[in-house]
Amino acid sequence: MLVLLLLLWVKGVCGVLVAKCPLTMQRDEMDPMNHYRTGELSIGGVISATQTTFDRLTFKRSPVTKVIAIRSSEYWKMLSFVFAIQEINQDSHILPNITLGYNIYENYFNAEKTSDALLDLLSEGEANVPNYSCGRQRNTVAVLEGAETGLSIQISSMLGTYKIPQISYNFVSQILKDKIQFPFFYPMLPAEGFQYSGMVKLLLHFRWTLVGLIAPDSDQGQKFMITLTSMLIRNGICPVISQNLSPGRQHIFIDFNLYHKWRQVNVFLYATEIDSITMGIAVLEWLHRRIKEPVAGKILMTTVLWDLNLYFTEQGFPLEGIHSILSFLLKTNHMSKYGDYRQFYFSMRHFAEKSFMCSYTKDAFSVKVWRRCREREELPTLSQEEMDQILCLNNYFIYKTIWAVAQALHKAYLSRSKRTKIGGDKSLEIPWLKAWQLHPFLGNSEFYNKSIDGVYLDEKGDLAVDLDLVNWLQHNRSISKVMFGSLEKQGSLDFKFMINPHGVAEMDKMNKPLPSSRCVKSCSLGFRKMTQEEKPICCYDCLPCPEGTISTMEDTEQCNKCPADQYPNNNRDHCIPKIKTFLSYQEKLGIILTSIALFLSLITCFVLGIFIKFQETPIVKANNQDLSYILLVCLLLSFFTSFLFIGQPRRATCLLRQTAFSIIFSAAISSILAKTITVVMAFWATKPGNQVQRWLGKSLANSIILSCSGLQVVVCSIWLATFPPFPESNMYSLSGEIILQCNEGSVTMFYGALGYMGFLAAICFTVAYLARNLPGAFNEAKLITFSMLVFCSVWLSFLPTYLSTKGKYMVAVQIFSILASNAGILGCIFMPKCFIIFLRPDMNTKEHLMSK
Repeated sequence: MLVLLLLLWVKGVCGVLVAKCPLTMQRDEMDPMNHYRTGELSIGGVISATQTTFDRLTFKRSPVTKVIAIRSSEYWKMLSFVFAIQEINQDSHILPNITLGYNIYENYFNAEKTSDALLDLLSEGEANVPNYSCGRQRNTVAVLEGAETGLSIQISSMLGTYKIPQISYNFVSQILKDKIQFPFFYPMLPAEGFQYSGMVKLLLHFRWTLVGLIAPDSDQGQKFMITLTSMLIRNGICPVISQNLSPGRQHIFIDFNLYHKWRQVNVFLYATEIDSITMGIAVLEWLHRRIKEPVAGKILMTTVLWDLNLYFTEQGFPLEGIHSILSFLLKTNHMSKYGDYRQFYFSMRHFAEKSFMCSYTKDAFSVKVWRRCREREELPTLSQEEMDQILCLNNYFIYKTIWAVAQALHKAYLSRSKRTKIGGDKSLEIPWLKAWQLHPFLGNSEFYNKSIDGVYLDEKGDLAVDLDLVNWLQHNRSISKVMFGSLEKQGSLDFKFMINPHGVAEMDKMNKPLPSSRCVKSCSLGFRKMTQEEKPICCYDCLPCPEGTISTMEDTEQCNKCPADQYPNNNRDHCIPKIKTFLSYQEKLGIILTSIALFLSLITCFVLGIFIKFQETPIVKANNQDLSYILLVCLLLSFFTSFLFIGQPRRATCLLRQTAFSIIFSAAISSILAKTITVVMAFWATKPGNQVQRWLGKSLANSIILSCSGLQVVVCSIWLATFPPFPESNMYSLSGEIILQCNEGSVTMFYGALGYMGFLAAICFTVAYLARNLPGAFNEAKLITFSMLVFCSVWLSFLPTYLSTKGKYMVAVQIFSILASNAGILGCIFMPKCFIIFLRPDMNTKEHLMSK
């Protein structure tokens, strides 16, 4: 405050101030630089181009700054100011009668130097004292900067006091988008992180699941680590290494506990700009030297949006340890096409050095030495090709931003001119525009439409860009730039990611295929991932898909079931259409069963014919001749019902097969039961005084048949009325087949009808068994006992066999049971009689029949 009071006390003095007690300081190894061109309006610039080491301040010696590496990209950025301002001043259609100038400062990536530069920019006099107007007149209307987030916030804090527009040509933090905190900040590129989605999509495309993160030790670097780590984990990618780099440090400290991971990881994501890309490359070079068995082919994927040809021309491409560098470029037609970059680089650097007249100016107040470089009045003429090349190499953003600001200035002056004419005083000159009066003409769609090509406002009013994917690699001692994809914004939250196969093929042609970066090999088709305990999610085991499921993609986490009409192949990597199957007449099993049914039907017809021919013989008349006919007819029809089970199921066959068989077979068993009861009652009728004889006759047999089979008819009628059978396609019983079958409608009714037949057979067997020892030369009860024993054996074995089989074999089991039980009845009851008729006619007499 005392010093400020002394300055204010000096009245009318407009020269260089002299301090009474100047501080003697040792001169730094670098000088603060100010490149400028005078003009009625001025555009300020704060650029970062030189890496330096700032020693800790102590009171034992004078502070000294050590220069690590002077980056001549400072010249290229200055040339963009030179050409843009020169073209604007020569264009009669923009800012006529107004000369535009500039003031460019180097901040050396340092907060202190940034403050010094802004103080000098804001000070009108020779001394760095803001608000003190004496000597220099700089009507600064806007300040361009491309600093990292922390420095941008510092610049905003200082410029905000004067409401000077701060225009950033670098991608910035989300924090700076807050218009309440930073109302005078205007970014020309989207907020940081718009490349992150592209990085993740690129990793997923090339199946790089094991990656390392490298970022500067700053707020912006921390944000990169946190944001990208979360995105990677959500997409199944493991960031196993996180390395922070401190600008200006002489050594890089790496945790040797992660030695194995450093060797295993081949892809590193680096949050950087072109001016600080050297540190990330230094890490990989250090890694290459330290690892005893180096894995060649490390890939560095950066957030850099600039054309890297200039960087490689200055620094050279690392020969060891790095396979390639992947970066993003804005989709624009202004791409570098110059052939010999090195020759062009040195010629343009020489041109930049000759374009300024530099002199040292000593600030008596702060005792600092400034090197001020003024642009020469007349510059050598460059060809259009050389000018285009300069603007393509890392300066196109600055050049276009200056033009956008000039367009906004022009609009502002046009607006003020119209207001003056409306006032009526045409002779009144329009005063010079102040910085705060430019804000209404910045940040709108018109301003951005005239700014950097490829930058636009999306539907939400946010800045958006479309990017090209570029692979920088060394081939035949030269740097090749391979465009292998693009990233275009789709909506507010997603990007359209595309890979150009031609670009990938070009890398392979140069013998530069992209390496792998994985913990384990991919799980092939037919397998799924199983995470290993206490290991990253990218380190997993591969297990075969469970039976009935497939995986059609590598590294799938879950196997999927096939559609109902398909089933997995043996490798379980794709689905095969299921074959429709049913018991048909064309297959061997169907032919065999059909042949057996026809053969038994013919035998039944033959037996029936024999009984009709020998109907007058005693053996045929015995045990009720009519019942024998009914039984043979029922057996014949029962053999025919087996044909309803063969062939593709239809609605009619499904309705008839079980019900027809149940009713016909129940009638057959009922006739056998009637035979058995007739035998027993006939024996009882022979006893003196027994009244049973009057019950004997056809009426008893018919009543038994009608009542027993009629009950089965009732059961089947209820079945058909309530739950009728229907044809269906069973897709789940067998893995590779679609079974065309009849759904029985009601399992209860099915087993009820089958159980009723078993009940009749059990009664018949019991009665016949009790009557087996009745006297008589031909006691049919014995034959009925054996036939029912065969019947029960067949159907008792039928149930477990039927339930344990699937598909057409279930149908085959039922057909076999029908044929076997019918054949058993036919053979046990009628074959002995046929034997007597043909081979023992002597036994087919009434005397023999009554002999016992």
